Amino acid sequence: MSEHPALSKVSPVWSRSWTIIAERGEGACLYSADGKEYLDFTTGIGVTNTGHCHPKVVKAIQEQAAKLLHGQANIVLHRPMLDLIQELGEILPEGLDGFFFSNSGAEAVEGAMKLARAATGRTNIIVFQGSFHGRTVGTMSLTTSKTIYRGGYQPLMPGVFVAPYPYALRYGWNEEEASRWCLNELEYLLTSQTAPEETAAMLIEPVLGEGGYIAPPRSFMQGLRAIGDRHGLLLIADEIQSGFGRTGRWFGFEHYDIVPDILVIAKGLASGMPLSGVIASQALMQKWTPGSHGGTYGGNAVSCAAAVATLRAMKEEGMLENAKARGKQLMAGLKSLQKKHPQIAEVRGLGLMVGVEFRDGDGQPDKPAAKSAVRGCYERGLLLLTCGPWDNTIRFIPPLIVTEEQIDHSLSLFEAAFNDPIH
Repeated sequence: MSEHPALSKVSPVWSRSWTIIAERGEGACLYSADGKEYLDFTTGIGVTNTGHCHPKVVKAIQEQAAKLLHGQANIVLHRPMLDLIQELGEILPEGLDGFFFSNSGAEAVEGAMKLARAATGRTNIIVFQGSFHGRTVGTMSLTTSKTIYRGGYQPLMPGVFVAPYPYALRYGWNEEEASRWCLNELEYLLTSQTAPEETAAMLIEPVLGEGGYIAPPRSFMQGLRAIGDRHGLLLIADEIQSGFGRTGRWFGFEHYDIVPDILVIAKGLASGMPLSGVIASQALMQKWTPGSHGGTYGGNAVSCAAAVATLRAMKEEGMLENAKARGKQLMAGLKSLQKKHPQIAEVRGLGLMVGVEFRDGDGQPDKPAAKSAVRGCYERGLLLLTCGPWDNTIRFIPPLIVTEEQIDHSLSLFEAAFNDPIH
């Protein structure tokens, strides 16, 4: 297929490893304009959890588009938003019963930060090393996964303090050692850099996304909850990538038996339609001054209809159960490959949020090996992404409808990329 004449006009700020002009998507597969089929284990960076163009979601979008495209939330309410609130209420823990909707994950993180400051009367925010919370000026100031996201944009928003995340492999400790040290350092930070009485919240991804697909120990997340309660700090869970069944549960925080004060959602919520949200108790929401936050398109009617259909399809079709089963299959297969290939230093994750980290013979991050494997998989029809500070971790993000056969096929393609690299 000849190159599209508009391709050269696309801003190069969108970096890419290859150029695929996608004609259509179905289930776990993408089909390019030149007829190639790709097994898509990127899902638009964790967005199409129900697979590409799930029939129930497509039908809901089509039906809503014929009724109402846009009803601005300051002016009118519409049924899709109210239905979505009801659907979310069925899967959320008691007490998370106040809702504000936006379009993107970064917008929702900004909203959560503003809510925390408004509700507490405090200014400072603690984030964790390796975090990714967005690319606006505010959320870029909260992001520490790579310097590329912040470089050249200083001065950034003040009042942000960074605590260590229990990345055990990096420290060379076991998980509990890393957990204890990071919790001690957090307490030290509250003693030496930002006092509790000036700190509004701690913002954390229950599983690091862009930072390397690292799930912390249970003791760490429970320790955060305890520190927050002791010092009066709100705990904000950024579930933008880890939410909506990705980890085998609705939300990543459920693996740790904690409940955040504020929950941030996006990505998998609406199967590809732009929609995000901030969820907190009504008691917190009541402290948010009317008119001090808003947005023209937040809670768009078509996007909300897609989200309602997404949640119903996930429940009706047992997608969380499939994520658990296929996640175990994927982890087992990758750990088997790890035994054959010493450059795979670690296989980790929860459900269908799985990272494979590459290190060289000296134990240093091996970006070339990770990129080579991704390229080899692409040449064979499997789409994967890298992540982590050094881009040395490959992330597997298949849709939650992925089949046993597709997982097996992906593993065979991944191994082939090792055994017979394509240059």
